[in-house]
Amino acid sequence: MTHSATAPHRGDFRSALIVDDHPLFCDALGMTLQAVAGIGEIAQADRLSVALERIEGQGPRPDVIVLDLNLPDVNGLEGLMSLRAAAPDLPIVVVSSVDEPRVIRAAILAGAAGFVPKHSKRELFRAAFAAIARGETFVPESSGETLAEGNGMTPQDEAIRRLSALTRQQANILEQICAGKMNKQIAYDLSIAETTVKAHVTAIMRKLGVYSRTQAVLLAREAQTTGALPGSWQSR
Repeated sequence: MTHSATAPHRGDFRSALIVDDHPLFCDALGMTLQAVAGIGEIAQADRLSVALERIEGQGPRPDVIVLDLNLPDVNGLEGLMSLRAAAPDLPIVVVSSVDEPRVIRAAILAGAAGFVPKHSKRELFRAAFAAIARGETFVPESSGETLAEGNGMTPQDEAIRRLSALTRQQANILEQICAGKMNKQIAYDLSIAETTVKAHVTAIMRKLGVYSRTQAVLLAREAQTTGALPGSWQSR
């Protein structure tokens, strides 16, 4: 199932970065993408940190990112949100063995251009990448009705949507706020000026639609009840 109004990415994909820590699956997925989507250049990263280095480095960037949600250095939506902040112009396709409707919904709300279960057949991958290349958001047919139910979003959905708008640095600072740290300590820990932290906190509260640090923390906790937020936030 596709939704045409939510993904701004259009065009053919010539290169892809697969972010997954299972080498055999990466190889198989690479061959699948070459066969069904005509993607000629396939690069691999076995953890989020390696993927971010590639994205933020001086070399050529991929046309599309293919991401597993569970990696050695992150779990849940943290990898997706970090990549979304680092490369807001690149479509990210989540390919995961965890394909519960609530997880798919959370991934799309957090900025994924599509979601394909790992066990899917080649034809589903073909349909997914064709749709995403047209600028549409792709989810499996079995999840479409669940994603489309009702007009409104749950409080958790809304919280995830707001959090996904944060930049990487803003997300880092919000995590520090959730840990109970004040601006001076955050500035020290992140090696930035306290005035810079204050500016980020103001921007965070504006993006989240809240008026205090306490409300920002509560919003983060609201989002984590989906079970799909960054692990580091789940213990706050």
